[in-house]
Amino acid sequence: MKILVVEDNTKLLDSIVKELEKHFQVESTSNGEEAYYLIKQNIYDLVVLDLMLPGMDGIQILEGIRKTNEDILVLILTAKESVDDKVKAFMIGANDYLTKPFYMEELVARIYAMLRTKGKLDNKNTLEFKGLKLDLNKKKVTIEGNEIELANKQFNLLEYLLLNKGTILLKEQIFDRIWGLDSDSTIDIVEVYISNIRKKLSTYGYHKYIVTKRRVGYMFDDKQ
Repeated sequence: MKILVVEDNTKLLDSIVKELEKHFQVESTSNGEEAYYLIKQNIYDLVVLDLMLPGMDGIQILEGIRKTNEDILVLILTAKESVDDKVKAFMIGANDYLTKPFYMEELVARIYAMLRTKGKLDNKNTLEFKGLKLDLNKKKVTIEGNEIELANKQFNLLEYLLLNKGTILLKEQIFDRIWGLDSDSTIDIVEVYISNIRKKLSTYGYHKYIVTKRRVGYMFDDKQ
């Protein structure tokens, strides 16, 4: 899966690239004209595109893409919060829109969601780590071929951790992502679900990869 990241803030660009390289093949540029040249010369599955760029802005690049290619997925990334900007981007052909500042794991989750929706992930549509496999279509978890029964939210939480392996997820982020801020549950439910998932993975020793960062949150630590 090949992704181009176009962002003029070099510090943010480096951070995005570092995160996405855990999941995909990534190329990057901070210049609009260079981005458009790269898009014409290469085949990308998805472009993360900032609107405010030197040389050629994001809207111009998006217009150029859609004149010749309807298949490339485009996620607009910008500090602009104007509804008009969002509407214009979607009218031209953007597939999704993320406003700065944002959490890196939200960017990763949105990219995976876009790729799944457009059928750009492999036919198996799975997440794998060593002997652990998540079938995202059937919501089925297996370890070394043995099925592990998880409730729907347990599966979603394990998927979220695995998508962001190596990244600390705050309890608030997890709660927002899995339960939603309008949920009747309290944030303490995150700890309960983590504990239950660990118990179900412990038979095969995979509980050790879900690490608690005291007073912060949790991380799927693939270096354990």
